[in-house]
Amino acid sequence: MRAIVAAVQLPGMSDPEFDASLTELRQLAKTLGFEVVATFTQKRSGFDSKAYFGTGKREELRLLREQHSAGAILIDHEISPSQAFNLAEEVGGEVMDRTMVILEIFHRHAKSRFARAQVEIARLGYMGPRLREAAKQAGPKDRARSGTGGRSGGESHGELDRRKIRDRIAELQKELDTMILERKTQRARRQERQGLARVALVGYTNAGKSTLMRALTGSEVLVANKLFATLDTTVRALHPESVPRVLVSDTVGFIKNLPHGLVASFKSTLDEALEAALLAHVVDASDPGFERQLAVTEEVLDEIGAKEVPRLLLFNKIDRGGDEAALRAKYPGCIVMSAKREGDIASLREAMVAFFQRDLVEAELFLPWSAQNLRGEIFASCEVLEERADGEGAFLRVRGDAGSVKRLREQFGRVKDR
Repeated sequence: MRAIVAAVQLPGMSDPEFDASLTELRQLAKTLGFEVVATFTQKRSGFDSKAYFGTGKREELRLLREQHSAGAILIDHEISPSQAFNLAEEVGGEVMDRTMVILEIFHRHAKSRFARAQVEIARLGYMGPRLREAAKQAGPKDRARSGTGGRSGGESHGELDRRKIRDRIAELQKELDTMILERKTQRARRQERQGLARVALVGYTNAGKSTLMRALTGSEVLVANKLFATLDTTVRALHPESVPRVLVSDTVGFIKNLPHGLVASFKSTLDEALEAALLAHVVDASDPGFERQLAVTEEVLDEIGAKEVPRLLLFNKIDRGGDEAALRAKYPGCIVMSAKREGDIASLREAMVAFFQRDLVEAELFLPWSAQNLRGEIFASCEVLEERADGEGAFLRVRGDAGSVKRLREQFGRVKDR
């Protein structure tokens, strides 16, 4: 379907910020399958309370839509249900605000049961006020005269729909709470077995996180030049495996003006960032607006309580553009790289492993000959530095994270610290 991207530029927004936001909306439209045929803008001190654009501009937009045979108008703000209804009435076609565009993308791309439940809750919450507006526009004809069709006496179709939405949200939230508890239990078990060496890739959507994930772990992760190409968190081990074993997770991308309902709905996905011992903040160095994107990501990380989690700042896609010297000068300690260069990936892997090896401890474990079937557990949890044997069993000098070593020390007797 053809679409027109449209927006009002308010006095507080600079031209570069305004252009960057429109570019982002065009990318979102592409992800949704729209062909953007035109961009329509107006400078105003505020949004028109009736229909977002001023009266004259609404007529211009109607003519532009007819000229290009566009079936949709995509608004680069979240607008009220009445503004959307009135604008569609005057201009024609379907009016979708920025929030609706993002929700629809999330709805199409959510694959797991967990992500689908989160998306549906957010969509239903968005639909509620729009149903109220539709009922208001329908007027008295929406009011039922009897209690037929499952409605109580006098309950309108709109009220019935809204009640169904409330009930469905409550049902989904109950399912989601159960799934969240299950996920926490699974993570606790994984952490008990594997320690806490976890890295979460965070950053603006389309910054190259999936490509980086694929390069670091050797996994077949979807890589697409679209915003929000995938929503489900992927967790893989760093490859080749290290000591301690490092797990890498790819989180959903951030975006400017992400609706608060979605931030809340996807908080459990972003919890990967909270549970990680290290964040790898990926920034597209080739994007002229990378500073704004970096700021957006930091703001959302603060919002979910991840401000204190240690992080590596990675400027990716330097092969496509960007001033490496300027980046290193402005952001001391940053890593400037390309996910497509093997040497850069190797250096990044070394930096990640080095972070977790700072606090490794050593210990000597005793493994009786009768318990040799447990050797695999020791080798999976720690690096075995030395091994010697006597008539009773094997002595292994190991190095690993404090949690794993403590657990092994408790499991295997006759331990001698070094």
